[in-house]
Amino acid sequence: MKFLATPLSLLALLTSLTTFSQTSLASVNNDLLKKTIIRSTEESQIHKTLLAVVKAADLEETLAGDGPFTIFAPSDGAFKKMSEDKIAALLRPENKRALQSFVTYHIVAGNLTASKILKAMCRGKGIASLTTVQGNELLATMDGLDIVLTDCFGNIARITSADANQSNGVIHVIDSVILPNQL
Repeated sequence: MKFLATPLSLLALLTSLTTFSQTSLASVNNDLLKKTIIRSTEESQIHKTLLAVVKAADLEETLAGDGPFTIFAPSDGAFKKMSEDKIAALLRPENKRALQSFVTYHIVAGNLTASKILKAMCRGKGIASLTTVQGNELLATMDGLDIVLTDCFGNIARITSADANQSNGVIHVIDSVILPNQL
């Protein structure tokens, strides 16, 4: 009887651990999906400049709204490729309209995960066309294992981190800032 109790005890322990683990994972996933794009941006350590730009453009409420949105979010490193003077000029209150254009140039309506972008590229023979909220197109292509975005002005950005799913869309981190022509 002593030998039978040990395997049964292990089985009960394993079952309770599995149940606890699944409950914990579900809780973590639910917490992540309660975050909006703007909340995740606020908590991010690599999107401080993007957050300042979004706030200056008065688009916080939009990115906290229902969506869904796909945002190609330039990291702070991407912004460092731009001149500080250009960023400072962009953040001036008189440039709010240009700033809104800039932010919406990085947003596509809908929830486009990397796999959806890849599927669209397969249907498009290696190219997917994505229309930004600002109204211009971004072309998605592959370079090795990277998804690369190119706009009609020749600006290029690579997705360096994909599929940060939020309650109102998805965030893809990009390595360069893409600029509408008027900026």
